[in-house]
Amino acid sequence: MLDVKRLEIPEVLELTPRRFGDDRGFFAETFNRERMAKAGIAIDWVQDNQSFSAEAFTLRGLHYQEPPFAQAKLVRVLSGRILDVAVDMRRGSPTFGRFASLELSADRFNQILVPVGFAHGFLTLEPKTVVFYKVSAPYSGAHDRSIRFDDPALRIPWPLEGHQPVLSAKDTDAPSLAEADPPFIYSGAAS
Repeated sequence: MLDVKRLEIPEVLELTPRRFGDDRGFFAETFNRERMAKAGIAIDWVQDNQSFSAEAFTLRGLHYQEPPFAQAKLVRVLSGRILDVAVDMRRGSPTFGRFASLELSADRFNQILVPVGFAHGFLTLEPKTVVFYKVSAPYSGAHDRSIRFDDPALRIPWPLEGHQPVLSAKDTDAPSLAEADPPFIYSGAAS
């Protein structure tokens, strides 16, 4: 069983697999191609990635890859807690430049589906956070791009609680959405 909920932007989904527990712990299918297809999600996942962030307030993003290596992502947390954010970069979309966000945690056992055409990032809310995600295209350094996490036009309320985020050089130097010239075109409403 897979519980599917649409977020603020209907193409961005929260997925929660069912857990079967007893006194030993639990078992769950975190990915099942047939169940995903029945839920209307027919994505050919080609690569699994995992990140470890030692410190709370580590911010990774907002990242995307340009076509032909544009990626959908299915993200979950194995340990810790994050705020996950997807920014609509599809020109012509009624939600262009808006974001959907969701707290993911090992305890909540939820996942977020970030479609192609969205920049993706997350902020760790606990130290020693491990994030695991599937992608629909392999990594391509030549197509790897980012936009600023703190772009004032996006108005993302990152819960930094007065802390400075831990950033990579790439994320520190990222352009704004307006400067990025997104290559994605909106093709119609979600079903």
